[in-house]
Amino acid sequence: MPQLAKTAIVTGASKGIGAAVALRLAQDGHAILANYSSDEAGANQVVETIKNAGGDAIAVQGDIAEPSCMAHLFDVAEQAFGPVSVLVNNAGIMRGGPIGTVTDTDFDAQCAVNIGGVFRGMREASNRLRDGGTIVSLSSSVVGLYQPTYGIYAATKAAVEALTHVLAKELGPRRITINAVAPGPVETEFFMAGKPDALVENIKNMNPFGRLGTPEDIAAAVAFLAGPDGRWISGQTLRANGGVI
Repeated sequence: MPQLAKTAIVTGASKGIGAAVALRLAQDGHAILANYSSDEAGANQVVETIKNAGGDAIAVQGDIAEPSCMAHLFDVAEQAFGPVSVLVNNAGIMRGGPIGTVTDTDFDAQCAVNIGGVFRGMREASNRLRDGGTIVSLSSSVVGLYQPTYGIYAATKAAVEALTHVLAKELGPRRITINAVAPGPVETEFFMAGKPDALVENIKNMNPFGRLGTPEDIAAAVAFLAGPDGRWISGQTLRANGGVI
């Protein structure tokens, strides 16, 4: 298989924001490794859409909470397409509840995916990403809103932002940009699950634009940071939330 000039790994790419990011980066000329944890059908649909549009992509299963996962994703991407130029740390989980009621199991699970998976992705990229490449990690605008029941999730995303700021200084000499994108409420299966219509309307009304974000809104922000116009932006958190904070 001929090597393409640009290769991107997108974790959690089977649905929602991750799928939109994979599709947008493919449109921008990247070969895509679409990682998924359990939704094989969704990841395969993303790959099929990319290929039907003339791009190249593969779907690779892996739980980023597992210590060996990110190294495996880099191995497969390099074998399929050549050196990786973009890593998007998108995969994450959220198990809400008042801090006083959060179980150790739910705490550990969120830390393992949202911090551990992102850390290992950054560590692997530090040693294997092309010079001049890009790392974009998904944070959240709950870091800043600090809403009740989002305490542990917000803490994990604050850790992602801290890692982002430090790594940008460490990899700057290699011209690698490292940024975070922090969405506000986005109309995805992840966000909408279990929310009654009245609550969704209230959340929409919190936003100056009077709507939820879309996965494509966030994908556009990621694509900007991963593209040629984002080369002077590093160590930043872009709050893509329509002005809610």
